[in-house]
Amino acid sequence: MTTKRYGLVAVCLLLAGLVLMAAFGSANSSASPSNGKADTGQLAAAGGTPAPAGGGGAYGDYGSSAPAGTAGKPGGQLAVRVDEKLGPVLTDGEGFTLYRFDKDTAKPPASNCAGTCATTWPPVLKDDATTAGTGVDAGKLGEITRADGSRQLTVGGWPAYRYAQDSAPGDTKGEGVGGTWHALAPDGSKAKAGGATASAQPTAMPSMTQQAPSGVQLSLFNHPQLGPIMVDANGMTLYHFAKDTAWPMKSNCEGECLKTWTPAPPVDPKKIKGVDPKLIGKMQRSDGSWQLSINCTPAYLYTGDKSAGDALGNGLANGAWTAINPQGKAAAGK
Repeated sequence: MTTKRYGLVAVCLLLAGLVLMAAFGSANSSASPSNGKADTGQLAAAGGTPAPAGGGGAYGDYGSSAPAGTAGKPGGQLAVRVDEKLGPVLTDGEGFTLYRFDKDTAKPPASNCAGTCATTWPPVLKDDATTAGTGVDAGKLGEITRADGSRQLTVGGWPAYRYAQDSAPGDTKGEGVGGTWHALAPDGSKAKAGGATASAQPTAMPSMTQQAPSGVQLSLFNHPQLGPIMVDANGMTLYHFAKDTAWPMKSNCEGECLKTWTPAPPVDPKKIKGVDPKLIGKMQRSDGSWQLSINCTPAYLYTGDKSAGDALGNGLANGAWTAINPQGKAAAGK
């Protein structure tokens, strides 16, 4: 009887040991990442960088959990910004830099950035609201259909992307990443100072007509695409911001915004030409300084405009920034 009892105990101990071994093996397996190395390898091959934990950057939620191809956003009204180092750079409607990938092809247009790569480099989607703004040749824009069925914008045949680590309009943190990612010039080439083609730039009027008359602080310039617009004493385009208010008059461009948009200084109403003096005034900003107002709305200069007659800020931030016509309203174009 004693022998049977010890035999039964031994069997029970053996079964318990087998159960514990199986449980330990399962826990070990689940604790090991199944794709950590693969994801890192894929990013390295794509010239990308891993998205940070919990999200991929300030431009939307591009975390690693996002399904491939679903993190992109439409381009809006495309525009051109003149970067200090890269020259003319193509941006989306919110002012974010657009990029191209050396491992893609333009002839025929095709994207080779998918999966985790498309999380770090969200494709710029094309819809009916994706249009060519000032300085952008509509003939250079096209589209491809991605593997998930979404439509991606192409520029000069090259698929367009944003970089998830660009945290603010004007950032170019994606330039040169992996040696394969480059900011897009307006014609689809790689952006570089002095490298954009003449056809990619806004058509310029003769220099004599770009300069404001001597002694005149505010006048009109006949822009080839926007028609008559207001310019300052140096012939630089003046802009309105849609988020400002006219009554009470208030500027909502503060902090980082002022690095891109400079409050225009007040002018003498007696030193204007071609503009109704009743439209011209001034307002005091929160820091005590004075700013030109046109039609009871604050006026600004765009730091991306480098030459008299440039209007590269028109249409930025999905149309929130607009050049000003002779009536003190948004320039509608010809």
